[in-house]
Amino acid sequence: MAKVALGSNADQIGEVAGTVWQALSKHGPLSMTKLVKAVGQPRDVVMQAIGWLACEGKVLIEDEGRGKIVSLH
Repeated sequence: MAKVALGSNADQIGEVAGTVWQALSKHGPLSMTKLVKAVGQPRDVVMQAIGWLACEGKVLIEDEGRGKIVSLH
């Protein structure tokens, strides 16, 4: 039963990853806060999607002051 829930969660993260990629493609590099607003999904899901994309080498996450900037790689 847990595998079904995990699969559903992975599907959601994958879909949000696509939305994150589209937002970065359209708007260019964004702060985490602006990216979460642009995507319109819960912050934790957006953060997981960013992690997914980072593991695939599709985004860069850079420190900027107290925050982080996400951009396409």
